[in-house]
Amino acid sequence: MKYVYETMYILRPDVGDEAVDGAIEKYQNILKENGAEIIETQHRGKRRLAYEIAKQREGVYVQMNYQGDGSQVAPMERAMRLSTEVIRYMTVKQEVPKEEETEVETAEV
Repeated sequence: MKYVYETMYILRPDVGDEAVDGAIEKYQNILKENGAEIIETQHRGKRRLAYEIAKQREGVYVQMNYQGDGSQVAPMERAMRLSTEVIRYMTVKQEVPKEEETEVETAEV
C-alpha cells in the first residue's frame, strides 16, 4: 500500500547554493532508488530558526513530498542523520482521504 509522506529538513546556513542543490538531489535519489515517487520538492530558502540548533540561528529549509510504502524513509533519514549539512529533519505520513468509501457510505444510508 502506498502512502504520501512529507519530509522537511533544514541545512546549515553556511552551505553554498551548489551544496544545497547537491543535498536535494542526493535525498531525492535515495528515495527513488528505494522505490518512492517524488511528488514535489520545494526549496524554501534561508530562514531564521525559532531557537538555536547546533549553534546556528538560521537554516536553509527544504520540503519534499513523495509517495511510497514506508520503506524509503529509514535509508533517507539515516543519510540525513550522518550528514554534517543537515541540522534537523522531520518526516510526516499524511492522511489521504478515501473518496470511494465516503461515497459508498452516504449512498447506503
